Amino acid sequence: MNLSKVVLFLSCTLLAGQNPVPNEIRHNVGINEEFCSATNSVFATGERIVYKIFYNWGFVWIAAGEVVFTVSENQEQYHLAAAGRTYKSYDWVFKVRDYFDSYVDKETLRPERTIRQVLEGNYTLYDDVTFKHHQSVAISKKGKSIDKLSTDQISLNNCTHDILSSIYMMRNLDFTQKKEGTRLPMNIYLDRKIYSLDVVYAGKDETKRVKGLGKCKTLLFRPQLVVGNVFKDNDGMKIWVSDDDNRIPLMIESPISVGSVKVILSDYSGLKFPAEY
Repeated sequence: MNLSKVVLFLSCTLLAGQNPVPNEIRHNVGINEEFCSATNSVFATGERIVYKIFYNWGFVWIAAGEVVFTVSENQEQYHLAAAGRTYKSYDWVFKVRDYFDSYVDKETLRPERTIRQVLEGNYTLYDDVTFKHHQSVAISKKGKSIDKLSTDQISLNNCTHDILSSIYMMRNLDFTQKKEGTRLPMNIYLDRKIYSLDVVYAGKDETKRVKGLGKCKTLLFRPQLVVGNVFKDNDGMKIWVSDDDNRIPLMIESPISVGSVKVILSDYSGLKFPAEY
């Protein structure tokens, strides 16, 4: 099991270990402005959401780690953070400590700065990215540590998000009038590349049973992934999001190249609205 990519995929919720789709494909398709930016109405400063990561090998489900998402703010930005780690009991197999910080504009939820710090076994990475959307470029300072960085400029597609900003932006989209099968095209920056993918709204699942939560009213989404080192099925991932005012992911399932993974909501606090689960 390549646990480093699994934890990154879970921390990011939507994508990891993919091969980039050529930028020109996305330019030809175009990005609907409706799916480009949003004004926040569903999350609040102080929100903290914890997910437990389960990995399946054969018939055994193993609790391998967790991901914690938090929200804070300053005068003009939301600070979105995700911290992914393996449990200490699992560190002997492959120790992971991943941190992802995104500073997004309050009015649009577009990223202005992203900092990613990675410890995965003996591998380390630090990447500090400044987004200049009006110039369609991002400036990346990247290296094995904060003391060993190189600088590069990356061209941005129209409407590019980082991984965290895309998640919180999507939570603010209203699907009450959307038809089943509606596609959300997205451009996402990661590791000096632009990844293009579609997230398909698969309709409502009003009796989804989630471990520890019982039956929940949910919205179902299917990210269209690129088959590669991690994912063996381009539409195998399923994300169940609470069909309430908070719209938080309750459970994620996906087959991977070896086995499968589940992410299940295990704890939360500071939600903007009362939880209905």
